Amino acid sequence: MRHNKSFNHLSRKKAHRDALLANMTISLIKHKRIFTTLAKAKALRMYAEPLINRAKEDSMANRRLVFSYLQNKEAVTELFREISQKIADRPGGYTRILKTGNRLGDNAKTCFIELVDYNENMLKDKKTEKKGRTRRSRKSADAKATQAADAPATEESKAE
Repeated sequence: MRHNKSFNHLSRKKAHRDALLANMTISLIKHKRIFTTLAKAKALRMYAEPLINRAKEDSMANRRLVFSYLQNKEAVTELFREISQKIADRPGGYTRILKTGNRLGDNAKTCFIELVDYNENMLKDKKTEKKGRTRRSRKSADAKATQAADAPATEESKAE
């Protein structure tokens, strides 16, 4: 029976699934973005985010715990040195999934999974984004436009 077992088994035995998720997490840490299926990306998010959260506090216990999952010294070093500095103030949500459509061969849903703080294009858009009020109705916009049109006329009369 599968009562209360809510995670995706990905049609693999436990050892195969753990190896798959560990390898995908290592690739995500090294390359900052990977291309995979949507089901694997969602499973990877559940596997990788607690490990990334451990990197916020750099202690020997946390390093050993993360290494027990990943078994890759380079990935653990990069996680604790570079990635932990970028995510230090973020309370969660270290990964982002961007859907890219269906794969040609088997019509599987595909996506990118990436580390949030490493997407330079989206960070640029966030910085250039206007911070203003949203326009609720046309009346307020028309009132501002008429006030702006009246202001130069009064300034010209003062100048004469």
